[in-house]
Amino acid sequence: MNYVNFKRSDFIKAALITGCFFILSCENSPEDINKITAKRTGVEVAKDVKILYSIGNETKSRITAPLMLRHQEAVPYIEFTKTIHADFFDDSLRVESTMDAHYAKYLETESKVFLKDSVVVMNKKGDTLYCNELYWDRRRVGEEFYTDKPVRIRTPTEILDGDGLDAPQDFSNWHLINGRGIVRVGSSEFPQ
Repeated sequence: MNYVNFKRSDFIKAALITGCFFILSCENSPEDINKITAKRTGVEVAKDVKILYSIGNETKSRITAPLMLRHQEAVPYIEFTKTIHADFFDDSLRVESTMDAHYAKYLETESKVFLKDSVVVMNKKGDTLYCNELYWDRRRVGEEFYTDKPVRIRTPTEILDGDGLDAPQDFSNWHLINGRGIVRVGSSEFPQ
């Protein structure tokens, strides 16, 4: 048997060269490091959602949506990314108004909902609000719906435009901001 005699210095050199190889081959970019160490928040997913909102023993609204995402972050919020529909009830559980939108975001800590993309609110008289952005805030009693974006309201006999709006949840009346463009139409001429 032949044994190779290594000097202690040769062994140390080999260990250092091997260690340098491993150190140099394991380099990560700052982006990769951030992705690995970034805090990941949990997202709860619910499909075909039906929510009843009550105060005390009184049901105030029913919300339906095909998809709900609950983001558990420092400031939690809920998103409805594939449409949302809400029915708002009076004390006798009759529908007072309805609301539809393609997107909604509920800010839990503020009890406020941001609605966008084809927002439509209709009351029991058939008066209909059309806008692209709208807020619903339960703390604004009597003015739960509001926006500072362009709006259009169609009643059975008029079309009204404005730069914003305040209205109660039942949409029984409203205050238009910079209202203009009142067009009177007969009920048979009303656009569908």
